[in-house]
Amino acid sequence: MKKSLSRLAIIAAVFAPVAGYAQNYSNTNLGPAVNQAQNAASVPMVREEIWASGWSGKVQYRDVPMYKTPKAPKPHCGVFQTCPGVTKIGLGKGDFIVRLGALATIPNNTSSRTSVGGRITASNGVMAELSANYFVTDNLAFELIASSTRHSIWAKGTAAGNVHVGKAWVIPPTITAQWHFRPHKAFNPYVGVGLTVAFWHNVKPGGGIAQKIGLETTVGPAFNVGFDYQVVGNWFFNMDAKQILLNQRVHINDSPNRIDARTSLNPTVVSAGIGYRF
Repeated sequence: MKKSLSRLAIIAAVFAPVAGYAQNYSNTNLGPAVNQAQNAASVPMVREEIWASGWSGKVQYRDVPMYKTPKAPKPHCGVFQTCPGVTKIGLGKGDFIVRLGALATIPNNTSSRTSVGGRITASNGVMAELSANYFVTDNLAFELIASSTRHSIWAKGTAAGNVHVGKAWVIPPTITAQWHFRPHKAFNPYVGVGLTVAFWHNVKPGGGIAQKIGLETTVGPAFNVGFDYQVVGNWFFNMDAKQILLNQRVHINDSPNRIDARTSLNPTVVSAGIGYRF
């Protein structure tokens, strides 16, 4: 009996440090793991597939935490504000800008002739203009303009003296391909080349000798130069000049009193306006 008790005492003395170490390890190292597990319990979980190796073909799953990064609120920027990090500076690929401004058409009347002598001239015209630009690349953009101006037409130095031929409105839609030199800069100059089609409407003869007037639709090339300047936000100021080459045919009255004329109007078109980028 005494020998059994002594053996138990020896065994207890041997394993006592091991039990104490285990207790201390659980107290010191398991605590953070338990806390992490408790914190993880409050995080949303998502089920993830794990394909088992071998030929079983079975699919195993495990739950992993699903963390979502909160989105930063989008900063507010007013229509008439330039906000750092929000407002795009200058114009570039993908930009679409619409402009409204004033346009002046100045016929140069470089050369003309009529069947009764003299020459044909047309007065200047001013009207509102609407235009739109789309940037295919940072440098290349296409522009379309639309406007209509009224002009007074005269035949001067003819055998019958100076004759008021009449008044007419012209719509010269012009499409140009423009090369912009400074994309993504506030000041962006450009040059371009395009095509103009001149349609005449609301034609009224001047009376007297001119009882009827006919103006043919004409087509000609257009050469373009201008610049855009970013004023504030998405608002841009534009200044533009186009030189258009138009050879215009005119006839006055019908046979047998018909008078034929040809003139090189070659108008210079100057415009200024404000545009908004969408």
